[in-house]
Amino acid sequence: MNSFLKSCTALTVALAFSGQAIAQVTEPGNGEGQVNIVAWPGYIERGETDKNYDWVTSFEKNTGCKVNIKTANTSDEMVALMNEGGFDLVTASGDASLRLVAGKRVQPINTDLIPSWNTVDDRLKDAPWFTVGGVHYGAPYQWGPNVLMYNTEVFKEAPKSWNVVFEEMTLPDGKSNKGRVQAYDGPIHIADAANYLMFHKPELGIKDPYELTEDQYKAALDLLRVQRTLVGRYWHDAAIQVDDFQNEGVVASGSWPYQVNTLIAAKKPVASTIPQEGVTGWADTTMLAADAAHPNCAYMWMEHSLSPKVQGDVSAWFGSLPVVPAACKGNELLGDEGCKTNGYDNFEKIKFWKTPVSKCATQDQCVPYYRWVSDYIGVIGGR
Repeated sequence: MNSFLKSCTALTVALAFSGQAIAQVTEPGNGEGQVNIVAWPGYIERGETDKNYDWVTSFEKNTGCKVNIKTANTSDEMVALMNEGGFDLVTASGDASLRLVAGKRVQPINTDLIPSWNTVDDRLKDAPWFTVGGVHYGAPYQWGPNVLMYNTEVFKEAPKSWNVVFEEMTLPDGKSNKGRVQAYDGPIHIADAANYLMFHKPELGIKDPYELTEDQYKAALDLLRVQRTLVGRYWHDAAIQVDDFQNEGVVASGSWPYQVNTLIAAKKPVASTIPQEGVTGWADTTMLAADAAHPNCAYMWMEHSLSPKVQGDVSAWFGSLPVVPAACKGNELLGDEGCKTNGYDNFEKIKFWKTPVSKCATQDQCVPYYRWVSDYIGVIGGR
């Protein structure tokens, strides 16, 4: 824990990285034989789960770069792994990416070495969660919403509000939600509470769920303490959440489309929705480690990851959205309606994860991320 606390504390001190002395790769070279990647579960598949979903084998064959994958279940785990070193790339979400930049764990990329860069969605090319002072610290990978997943045998209609996981109530099956709902085991979940309060308590004046004054932050923590009395288990492992919905009586939770798709494929009574309050979400970036031992293979992978085929396949498997618009048409696995189904048109409705900092845009002073970390641990622990 100290490793990522140290990194996010650094973020509150400064976000001026122009003087960062890192030797950039200026021209493509021969592959070094391997590339080591920290990734979210389900993001890098080689056909072991389903032979139709394999975007690793062809890359290894074409480049001679063996892909070694270390999965991480939370952004904090990703930051901790990158602080330990030994990895070339990481598929970082917005609540980790700036911490990695601040901690000098990643380096600027040379977009000239990624021919497919020009095909990236214009809405993402200069996104603030990986672009600092006009410098890009990675290549976009995928994006998507944090949806409300629910059991269709309990909810005959999609829940209209996130209140089913935030407030004690009797559910449509006549039973309480107490002990039957889950919440995400990561400090960034505070933003979900803030997003809920933005809608239901406008008098708090929350303008951005990641930029909270002390009073707004306290209100979010108070709501999370109520939620603590309802939650049967906090989840961070996607596979365990899938099992909990199948075998442990969980009927509602914030989730990712990946778990929803997995359960639907297993013919379980599950669906998802975007409630009236809207959602938080993630836009993930493939970032190059500052001390990457295999930079050439890393650049080859970033180029490969932006091909319409890979982008479409990942989106079909994970339930996410491609960062290359061309992937939305002609992909056999995703289908021509896949982007629409996964929420491509909801981009403007998603409040994307980003790292909370003290010097914020919408308020005079905001609660920084290191506080989110320690306080959320306290909430989960019943304090």
